[in-house]
Amino acid sequence: MSQRHQISKAIRATLVLWVLTAFIYPLFMLISGQVAFSYQANGSLIKNSQGAIIGSALIGQPFASEKYFWSRPSTTNYSTANPKKDEANILKTGISGASNLAPSNPVLLERINGNEGEIKRLKKAGIQPTADLVYTSGSSLDPHITPESAKVQITRIAKARGVEPQQLETLISQNTDGRFLGIFGEPGVNVLKLNLAVDKISK
Repeated sequence: MSQRHQISKAIRATLVLWVLTAFIYPLFMLISGQVAFSYQANGSLIKNSQGAIIGSALIGQPFASEKYFWSRPSTTNYSTANPKKDEANILKTGISGASNLAPSNPVLLERINGNEGEIKRLKKAGIQPTADLVYTSGSSLDPHITPESAKVQITRIAKARGVEPQQLETLISQNTDGRFLGIFGEPGVNVLKLNLAVDKISK
């Protein structure tokens, strides 16, 4: 077999693989994603009752009002690259990433146990501190808290909204995601979805 034939064969194989991997496969994934998994492929966006997009089921949001369930703390600063020059009020974004602080790091200990720390903030609000209401997640963007972390907030929210605690317990159960495939991970409550459900029963 001549060298010219070998080179020609290699070029043809390269072109076939290039078309297959650079065009056909991505196009197949795009079409199948939009057809079979449109919600997930487009960012798992959540809309309010007016149809406006208010977030994603995949990204946590901070809540400060007494009328809402609070998310777990985050080290992510949801800001534009230069917040001081955001005259156009561009949609703010966050950068995923953990703090990488060791359990013995004074900065982490101060953030948790200090005078302005998470534990004192929770106790001041009448909430029994739980692990995921005190510590950030690995990505710092986790939208879920445990059902237990949601339940310890019921008294505060029921008082602020004037609703029965049992109503909030029911909403927590209805908005709890089970383990993936029934065996992986732990049950979790998507805080944004839960707060939207709370808004429906009381403003």
